[in-house]
Amino acid sequence: MGRQNASSSEGFILVGFSDRPRLELGLFVVVLTFYLLTLLGNVAIILLSALDARLHTPMYFFLANLSFLDVCFTTGSIPQMLYNLWGPDKTISYVGCAVQLYFVLALGGVECVLLAVMAYDRYVAVCKPLHYTVIMHHRLCGQLASAAWLSGFSNSLIMAPQTLLLPRCGHRRVDHFLCEMPALIGMACVDTTTLEALAFALAIFIILTPLLLILTSYGYIARAVLRISSAVGRRKALNTCSSHLAVVSLFYGTIIYMYLQPANAYSQDQGKFLTLFYTIVTPSVNPLIYTLRNKDVKEAVKKVLGKGRAQGQ
Repeated sequence: MGRQNASSSEGFILVGFSDRPRLELGLFVVVLTFYLLTLLGNVAIILLSALDARLHTPMYFFLANLSFLDVCFTTGSIPQMLYNLWGPDKTISYVGCAVQLYFVLALGGVECVLLAVMAYDRYVAVCKPLHYTVIMHHRLCGQLASAAWLSGFSNSLIMAPQTLLLPRCGHRRVDHFLCEMPALIGMACVDTTTLEALAFALAIFIILTPLLLILTSYGYIARAVLRISSAVGRRKALNTCSSHLAVVSLFYGTIIYMYLQPANAYSQDQGKFLTLFYTIVTPSVNPLIYTLRNKDVKEAVKKVLGKGRAQGQ
């Protein structure tokens, strides 16, 4: 018990890629670049959604939520990662690790549910366009966004303490550069079958159920698109959904591998690179995916920049 208390007071050592110091320096530059791009892109979307009246729609309300989530997610994990990549000190305090684990789990869960909410929004836009404004009213949008945030944080409230309280027999070395749940469970010196079963059950609720809702929504959308006779109409419907589908594919492709397999089957090196992908790449490309082919956002940028220039003159 004394050794466990000692490890709690001393914190943890995030091993990361410390066995490859040259790789660490390159990763520092890459991670810092992507972090700055994430902040720039997502803060821009939040500001545009607030400043331009044309973007005061359910789609951009949920997109602003997603951007805020990505800013919080990266800010909760990347500064610590940069600190550990930059120098020889790889430590993180026990409290720091607990906070990081809680928010990584919580915000990951929020994104799963939020992407399902956004899929429902696209379903209503394509399949029930005449009733869109009636169905997706402000109150419902607020309730759906609140449900996404509440479900993610509730899931983490269950799993984070259970993971942190596992006996580790004095082990402090986390074979990762974040306090990730699979890596922390893998450090335990007791049988973790029960906890893994609980994690899997909650993952079905927080990961697979939203994914099933997304696939169902897109099943109805695909059927509606096939019924559209004009090529222009089909293209417009597909453009409405293509950005969201790209984000869903990027996010779920990595998150399912990370959290829906037993800890003993977890490959640390693969896990590290996948974590890098959904921690730094996905949040930075989300704004690009949503804006590159989006005329409304492009017009909003021109309008805001035009106002700035006019005020400057």
